Amino acid sequence: MKKRTKIAGIGAAVAIAATVATIFIIRAKPQEPRLITRDAAEGTVEITVMATGYVQPVDKVDIGTQVSGVIEKIYVDFNSHVTRGQLLAELDKMTLRENVSQAEATLSSALADQTYAQQAYDRTKQLYEAKAATDVAYEEAVNRLSQAKMTVTKAQANLHQSRVNLGYADITSPIDGVVLNRAVEQGQTVAASFSTPTLFTIANDLKRMQVEADVDEADIGKVQLGQRVSFTVDAYSNDVFGGTVSQVRLQPAVTNNVVTYTVIIEAPNPDEKLFPGMTANIIIVTQSETGITVPMEALSCSFSPAVMKKLNIIPPAQGNPPTALPMGAPPAGAFAPRAVWVQKESGIASVPIKTGISDGVSIVVKEGIQAGDKVVLSATIEAAGTNSSAAANPFMPRPPGRR
Repeated sequence: MKKRTKIAGIGAAVAIAATVATIFIIRAKPQEPRLITRDAAEGTVEITVMATGYVQPVDKVDIGTQVSGVIEKIYVDFNSHVTRGQLLAELDKMTLRENVSQAEATLSSALADQTYAQQAYDRTKQLYEAKAATDVAYEEAVNRLSQAKMTVTKAQANLHQSRVNLGYADITSPIDGVVLNRAVEQGQTVAASFSTPTLFTIANDLKRMQVEADVDEADIGKVQLGQRVSFTVDAYSNDVFGGTVSQVRLQPAVTNNVVTYTVIIEAPNPDEKLFPGMTANIIIVTQSETGITVPMEALSCSFSPAVMKKLNIIPPAQGNPPTALPMGAPPAGAFAPRAVWVQKESGIASVPIKTGISDGVSIVVKEGIQAGDKVVLSATIEAAGTNSSAAANPFMPRPPGRR
């Protein structure tokens, strides 16, 4: 019995020793670098400026009245389509017609007085030429006729003004468009004594809209006329609308010590989805370039000494510049000398490249690589033919979920 127990103990010890030896053998297996690569591909890199703004009609007119009175009739409502010259509303014309009648009566009286003064002048002139009237009488006749003519002229002007005011009682549209706002009700009194009250607001064409964007002073130097713009509105979160920068206004706006400038963006609206006043989230494309693109990570890729040894890479001599330069975008339109690691059938090689613009994520490569080249982003050492569970200590507790 004791002999069997002794044999069993020896067998267990041998098994444990074999297990430990296997672990060390596995851990001692040669390790191979694991490369993370990305294929160079055709693409477009854009540098953008972001802003917010509001959708507005291109042409918007506030229509008021130049005479006071009571709104007698209203012929249009919100969203009504109107044409140029169309009657929108009428003021009560009773008082205005009375003013015209009074002006006509005043003119008739002035004309009669002018006729009498003309006749008196003609008689006095004949007497004066026959030396039967004094100089004073003749001068009085001339002066009386001149005053009568001036009175007629003034009465004619008053009559004309009264008729114009009567015409102002008819409120008409100066443009073709859509009524955005109706600010009065029938029976309401409007007073035009000190300022012109606004009765209607009409937009010329809702199929042509514009976005008034507020661009920060740090970005306004990048914005130029003709640049392409895309924007979204909350009402259509899945739709992207397009436009073009048409104006950069020089007048600054200061809010809480933040300086912004207004940029006008033309935005076609053929489906009339965009409503006046909608908030727009705007992206202005200030630079765009198409070509071979790679991730910016490829330009900052560097290897540890262990990885370089496994890949048979000779470190650069002391004082020489590194093969891969730090991440960063070159100036617009400039060629920046850089290099990337490219995986080939014979191994990996450092390839010098000339770059274009970068958006911080990708960069355009003008020369050095072609579409389809495998650009190395990083390299790490992993045990060949093993996994984390194979190299785990059998005597240590395993994490939950592992067996």
